[in-house]
Amino acid sequence: MGVSVTEAAATHVGRQLEKRGKGQGIRLGVRTSGCSGFSYVLEFVDEAQADDEVFESHGVRIYVDPKSLIYLDGTELDFVREGVNEGLAFNNPNVTGECGCGESFNV
Repeated sequence: MGVSVTEAAATHVGRQLEKRGKGQGIRLGVRTSGCSGFSYVLEFVDEAQADDEVFESHGVRIYVDPKSLIYLDGTELDFVREGVNEGLAFNNPNVTGECGCGESFNV
């Protein structure tokens, strides 16, 4: 399955990479954190790691390390606007629960 981005998320990420002036794409990962167990980690990628899995959607590359892919397989990254707030949203089919503040999840 892998990881994908919506067209809206790809546009947003592309603009951020342009503003930054460099980068091959973004890295999506997970780390142990929060009250539910895991939190998402996003960062720009200037150079791929040897063991990265690379997925491309709408012209944007997403890099995922093998340990994170176990928790992220099938995830769709979206860009949403709700009122005056906007940001990236993770549509992860593996999530079985989230903490009340939305900062962490469990699988």
